[in-house]
Amino acid sequence: MPTDNADAPTPCWSDQIAVTASPTQAAVGHRAATLVFSLAGGAEPCTLTGYPGVDSGSGGPLVHAQPTLRGYMGGLPGGNEVPPTVVLSLSTQAQAVVEGLAVDANGSPCPTYTDLLVNPPDTTVVLTVPATIDACALQVHPVTPV
Repeated sequence: MPTDNADAPTPCWSDQIAVTASPTQAAVGHRAATLVFSLAGGAEPCTLTGYPGVDSGSGGPLVHAQPTLRGYMGGLPGGNEVPPTVVLSLSTQAQAVVEGLAVDANGSPCPTYTDLLVNPPDTTVVLTVPATIDACALQVHPVTPV
């Protein structure tokens, strides 16, 4: 029997999404910030799948985060090779971990960025998200449920 998908959430539009970042976490020379994707006020539920685009913002040279399934501080669990589709609603959010090394190959400290430029998956908007992270190179992992 066919299912009626008329009420199933569709992919999010730029104006349906709000993005914030958690305080930076640290572990053995690594740094990570978790981006949290929420439904913007008044928006209908929608879906996110895949990787956000992330670039470094203020505080140092431009660094483009490399999409990576998993890393030292986060990402998909081992054995999961396909990013999930996450429904954003009033009661559910999505998250994506951005991580990097805090020192360069010579052992010198990396720049401290004070914001990240975030493009939610499959949208055209770039949002400036306040986030402090010291990193020389960045990775971004796929969105997952919070």
